[in-house]
Order: sequence, then structure tokens, then C-alpha cells
Amino acid sequence: MEGVDLEFAAVVLPHLDAAYTLARYLTRNDADAQDVVQDAALRALKYFGGFRGTTGPDGRAWFLAIVRNTAYTWRHRQQGDGLVTQFNEELHSDAGTAADPAAAVDLRQAIDALPLEFREVIVLRELEGLSYKEISDVTGVPVGTVMSRLSRARKRLQEALT
Repeated sequence: MEGVDLEFAAVVLPHLDAAYTLARYLTRNDADAQDVVQDAALRALKYFGGFRGTTGPDGRAWFLAIVRNTAYTWRHRQQGDGLVTQFNEELHSDAGTAADPAAAVDLRQAIDALPLEFREVIVLRELEGLSYKEISDVTGVPVGTVMSRLSRARKRLQEALT
């Protein structure tokens, strides 16, 4: 591999699971999430020359921002065509690994029911462990807005699950 390819692999490959998780929650479909991550990786490779970060958190936020934007572009195209695929609960179930399968299904349904701007911040924070600053970098909104969206998302989840 060439130097740029090795650098790209070092920045992007460690974050493919996080990218897929985010894409899955944004697209609500396994196959579409895979397509979004693939398109995002190609975009990231195309624009890698402009990346000024490191392989750590900067690389994660940079790549997840590309995944997010790719998912939004995909979603916009799909809605315009009337081809949005509904979320398939069986494909995304953690029932086999959860201590309480019914609770896992309820939680996934509650997250899925959140508005997109709340869903993305809850996934980035609670499932992917990003800091408020990193979420701000990914979403392009101020840290205060991230905190507000997280608070509202958590409140809605609590209401939906009680």
C-alpha cells in the first residue's frame, strides 16, 4: 500500500463499526446503512488530502461527519423517489445478546421513534461514546445545541419507556 492509503486506513478503518451504527440508525435499514458507509468511505478517500487531523478522535469525528452527511444525502434522494425503506426490527435486534430481549426491542423502537436530530445525538453519545465536542464537530451544531438535543432525547426516551 502507498503512504496515503496506509494513512487513510489508519484514520478510517478503526471507525467503521461506529460509522455503520450511525448509518443504521439514520437510514433505519441494514443494507442502506452498508451502502451509506461505503459511499462515505469513498468520499472520505476522495477528500482525504484535505484532512488535517490525526488518527484518533479527530479522525473519528471527521469520518462520522462524512457518514452523517452521506446518510442525509441518501435520505433526501430516497424521500424524493418515494423509496425510503422501513426499519426492519428483526435485522437490527440485539435480542440474542441483551439481558432482557423485550427491553432491547422497546429501547430500539423508542430510539427509532425519535426525530432525526435527537436520534443522531443519542446514538453518537450513548452508543458510540463521543464527547459533546466531537458530536458538535460531526453534526455541525454548537455544543450547547448538542447538550439540549441530548437532554430532550433522553427525556423522550424516558417517557416512551415508562
